[in-house]
Amino acid sequence: VQLQACGGGLVQAGASLRLSCVVPGRTFSERNLGWARQAPGKGREFVAAIKWNSVTVYTDSVKGRFTVSRDDAKNTVYLQMNGLKPEDTAVYYCATGLRRWPDEYDYWGQGTLVTVSS
Repeated sequence: VQLQACGGGLVQAGASLRLSCVVPGRTFSERNLGWARQAPGKGREFVAAIKWNSVTVYTDSVKGRFTVSRDDAKNTVYLQMNGLKPEDTAVYYCATGLRRWPDEYDYWGQGTLVTVSS
């Protein structure tokens, strides 16, 4: 499964970005999807996930600021990021092929870099 994420960039603290990830194929509506990030010098960290029935879960540090959503008609999962902080700086990855809800997946896309300046 080839995942294509995009939408990263350089923003100032407090700004918003929306990441998108397209997952090709006919089974998108059945898929559980996740987002993770990896900051410089750190391991990959779970950020958010959305089930096939739109149930969502978030890591504590992004609750109330980030929103994960999906558009099954477009085979796309989104991560709306508001109130960005410098500590949100990371490469963000989307994933599918759930092994264990909500943070273990078989397939990962290439990352998109988000840089938040103070």
